[in-house]
Amino acid sequence: MPQTEQAQEQPVVVVLGTGGTISGRAARADDLVSYAAGEVSVADLVSELGLQPGVRLESEQVAQVDSKDMDLRVWQRLCERIRYHLARTDVCGLVITHGTDTIEETAYLLQALLGPTKPVVLTCAMRPASALAPDGPQNLADALVLARHHQAQGVLVVCAGKIHGPAEVTKVHTYRTDAFDSGDAGPIGVIEHGQVRRWRPWPLPGSDGVTDQRHRLAAFLALSALPRVELLFSHACADGFLVRGLLGDNQGLGAPRLCGLVVAGTGNGSLHRSLQDALVQAQRAGVRVVRSSRCAYGRVQPAEGDALESMAGLSPVKSRLALALDLMAG
Repeated sequence: MPQTEQAQEQPVVVVLGTGGTISGRAARADDLVSYAAGEVSVADLVSELGLQPGVRLESEQVAQVDSKDMDLRVWQRLCERIRYHLARTDVCGLVITHGTDTIEETAYLLQALLGPTKPVVLTCAMRPASALAPDGPQNLADALVLARHHQAQGVLVVCAGKIHGPAEVTKVHTYRTDAFDSGDAGPIGVIEHGQVRRWRPWPLPGSDGVTDQRHRLAAFLALSALPRVELLFSHACADGFLVRGLLGDNQGLGAPRLCGLVVAGTGNGSLHRSLQDALVQAQRAGVRVVRSSRCAYGRVQPAEGDALESMAGLSPVKSRLALALDLMAG
């Protein structure tokens, strides 16, 4: 068989770049803090890995942003391009290079809206590409292994050799290369010497703590803005001042209408009584209010007589996204 025909039969992995530390540069190789994210193209990141046996790689630059600045427009573009490439019969999986700061939010959103049966693997770095020992190349290589794994499916996050699911993954450290955790569930698996070792099921639509929102994808892509959902924390000496201020915005002060509030409570989603009184007032005024927890582990267990609904095991930031998607129908 001619070489060109063999190449055509190889599966394709598409690498979509969005920026982040993995594509960052600093003026000095020993500077791991004062770098600019999104400086190196995804094509260069892929080319630096060299040829990957048994697979064809394609790359596409979707965005070049520091992920702390992730916004609706980038999410919409990313959904469009993922949907396009997933529909290709020659594509076995996708890899997305992303910043660490909001990768857990993007992973949750993509799983909810796309629920892919092929692997869509987000990866990242805690050190810029210009570092003496960057962690991005190994993370990207591991992500490519997972993207072409014959059983993998769903949206996954790969960092420091661990495979995390979209419902549980959370950034828990500010600078260590192994910066992510999956709470009580633990990682889905690991990648060891180019081999995938799985410990629990791959994420399926609607079965892994992420509500299946695929029916809302078209509406999401048409949005000019997500429904406004704000995030608050309960703490010692908390009061309802911020809640009442946000409600005042809904009285014609010019801000986008407040549709929802997520409150990260203490412990089992408990709230300071002054804050809870204000939140109940907001709920009566037509604002949807839900509770999460400040705790890194565990989930909010509902109790009889709860005045406000809970988001079970979702983190505060994922609860905000889940509520915003739910409010799209309103």
